[in-house]
This record gives sequence, C-alpha cells and structure tokens, in this order.
Amino acid sequence: MRIFVTGGAGYIGSILVRELLQKGYEVTVLDLMLFGDKGLEDIIGEKRLKIIEADVRTYSPDLMIGHDVVIDLAAISQPDPLNKIDENIFYEINYLAATRTAKLATKKGAKRYIFTSTCSVYGFQDNVVNETSSPNPLENYAKTKYMAEQEMQKINGLCKTILRLATVYGYSPKMRFDLVVNAMTLTLYKYGKIRVGRPGTQKRPVVHVKDVVNAIIGVLEAPHDIVCNEIFNVGSNEQNYRVLDIAYEIFRALNKEPNIEFYGELDTRSYVVDFSKIKRVLGFTCRYTVADGAREICKALHEGILSYEPWTRVIDWWYELISKGLIKSIGAKVDLI
Repeated sequence: MRIFVTGGAGYIGSILVRELLQKGYEVTVLDLMLFGDKGLEDIIGEKRLKIIEADVRTYSPDLMIGHDVVIDLAAISQPDPLNKIDENIFYEINYLAATRTAKLATKKGAKRYIFTSTCSVYGFQDNVVNETSSPNPLENYAKTKYMAEQEMQKINGLCKTILRLATVYGYSPKMRFDLVVNAMTLTLYKYGKIRVGRPGTQKRPVVHVKDVVNAIIGVLEAPHDIVCNEIFNVGSNEQNYRVLDIAYEIFRALNKEPNIEFYGELDTRSYVVDFSKIKRVLGFTCRYTVADGAREICKALHEGILSYEPWTRVIDWWYELISKGLIKSIGAKVDLI
C-alpha cells in the first residue's frame, strides 16, 4: 500500500512516517520543509520513503497518482491569539489547500483520506462535547479547520475520516515547545517553574503524539464501513484537565516542588471532550500519560537530544518566515485545483 502524507516532516508526521515504514508501507511525504528536515533527517534515503519538497497549496496533482491513502497533516497548527499571521495564509493552507488535497484524492484514485482537525473547533463549551455537538471555533486556526471539515463532507466518492485531536504532547524529532505539556516541561527544566496561561481554570483535553499516530493507523487499517465519512475525537476521557492541573501533574512526574507563574491574556477556549466513540468503534485507548510525556521530554533535554530552537514555536516561526518574504499569500480566492 502506498500512502501520501502532507506535512509529513512535522511534529506528528515525523513519528507517523517512521511507524508506517516499520509496518511495511510505501510512503510519500509532501512538505515545504519550512521548519527544516530535522523530523526526517535520519531516515532520508529509506528505500520505501519518497520526500517531495513542495507547497501544499500548489503542488502538482499528478504527484498523488498511484497512492492508495492520503493522510493530510499539513496546516498552520496553532492558534494565533495576537493575529501575527496574515489570515489569508491561514485560509489558504488550513482550508483551501486541505479541500484541494481531499478533492485530488478523489480525482487521482485514492481509496481513503484521513484529515487531522482539532478539538479546538469546540472553542468554549459549558457541557461535555462529542462528535455530534455544535462546534464553536473562536480563532483562525480552529475556524479554518472547521471550514475544511465542512467542505470535505460535501465530497462524494471518497472514504474520508476526520480526526479531531486533543492538544498533543510528547517527544518528537521535529519538536514543538508551544504545546501546553511540552511548554510547561521546558520552562520547569530551564527555570525551575511552570508558566500557566491565565486563568488556569480553562479546561483542555491532551493526548500523546504516539497515541495520535496509533489512532491514525487504526483508522487506516480499519474496515471501510466503520470509518468512512466519520468524525472521531482523538484522546481519552481520563486526560481532560484544567490547565493548572496539568502543571501539577508535571511537578509530580518530575519530583519538583510546585512553582507557578501566571501569564498572558485570558484564554477564551475551554472545553471537555468525550472520547467514547473512538474507543467504542475502533477499540482505541491511549497508552501514554502526561507524566510519560514530561519525563521523556525532560530526559531528552538533559541528554542534549532536544534543545529550544526558534522553529519549535509554530506561530513565531511562521511570523519570521512571512516577515522575511519566504512564505506569502498566493491570493487564492477560489478552489486551488
């Protein structure tokens, strides 16, 4: 089986691609490498891996020919509360390009399409939400992801599955330190304290990156009739936290005395998510905990495997690339095909 992975050199992709190769799949990665090739550098040259450096908005449709499955990870994958990034670029990459990729999958003969969305589409909710709840996206990241979801559901003739991911954490060779567990672990390691975004009582589900990869592969290998045209929240009911409580989990995991500093504007997102559907339908359960993620990140930092780099913070790095003219809006207003 041949698998086409957009954004395959990223935080999730660099774990996923390795797992797919280990399982014997042939993998094509399409990635513009704006964050470098750190995620894949040690497996470049693998005989079942092909890497294409191209923009997800404009790549040649023929590149998808011959692939059985498309896994669409490409995105500006972080909220931008200060609106540093041109909203047109959010729109083009998270909405238009994703819709284009889904339509190309249909036109070029792929049998399945898996799209990674986000639980951020729920925005602010007073009650526990599931896949049938009405989304309430509050910022460009979530809004454009939800727009893409809506457009994909109109596409006929393709087995498509939408995965709404909890906030991801854990070690990856293409590391991110702008995700809540990872950022807290880094600041505790470097400064002996954890910075918590105000008010701290906002609720958020989290999930380990390896569990996300296992969920994607679970969908990939599941019978068509149980995953086609379905939406699954990806995470576990046990890992719905107040953000402040995530900090205390990390203190306990690393045997550190609590030392908390609050910062920033009030976070308007707060939601508790029900993950029962993916467990019921696919038998999926999370294997990793916040403690596991904090320990592995701290160990990698201590051993020098990880370090804080500018590209480990998505919005800041995109802003720098845009400021230098290395990425810009292509002025797309309609379908990019």
